[in-house]
Amino acid sequence: MPRPVAVVTGASRGIGRATALRLSSDYDIVAVARSRGELDSLAAEIAGRGGACRSCVLDITDPGAVAAALADVDAQVLVNNAGIGYLKPLLELTRDEWTRMVDVNFTALFDVTRALLPRMIVRQSGHVVVIGSIAGRSAFVGGTCYAGTKHAVMAFTECLMLEVRDAGVKVSVVSPGSVSTHFGSGSSKSWALAAEDVASAVAQVLATPPTVLIHRLEVRTLTAPKKS
Repeated sequence: MPRPVAVVTGASRGIGRATALRLSSDYDIVAVARSRGELDSLAAEIAGRGGACRSCVLDITDPGAVAAALADVDAQVLVNNAGIGYLKPLLELTRDEWTRMVDVNFTALFDVTRALLPRMIVRQSGHVVVIGSIAGRSAFVGGTCYAGTKHAVMAFTECLMLEVRDAGVKVSVVSPGSVSTHFGSGSSKSWALAAEDVASAVAQVLATPPTVLIHRLEVRTLTAPKKS
């Protein structure tokens, strides 16, 4: 019997890669990102664990390409993970940086989710998980756009949850604090969450019984950053 399919965006590195690896024991993975080499490396690692992973090289900010690439995918799970961050004061942001964050972090949610959601509704089951951020309910210097997109993510997920829950489709947002990846500033944070910690939270959200929904889950490190 074929296994259910999980689509993970931003799967080439960081939280996305860790999530694809974590879910590959229970799902066939469709790994979405722009880097063929990194996706093929992920697919090989999953195959080595006895799983299956299809590399999907895709720019999720191209709506036509998204529709074409995902047209034949019948996903039980969608993990909307792809995101970027230029964390700097408003007057230092360029318009291209602003537009890129909005396109990747928020607008792409529409195109990717819109491509996969109809089959979930027809099947009367499925789970859409969005990787948010604690920035989605807070503010910080340098976050005018990034935090704005994450606030929008919170509204998107709650509204979508209300729209599709009667069709048996779950919608969740997992909001981590600082994660030790090269996201944003490009510096590693040894005190922070590991990408695998966030992947574990996603797996826990997906493992709930059919009648149970964890809609919002916030994950933080217990270790506070050291003050300089």
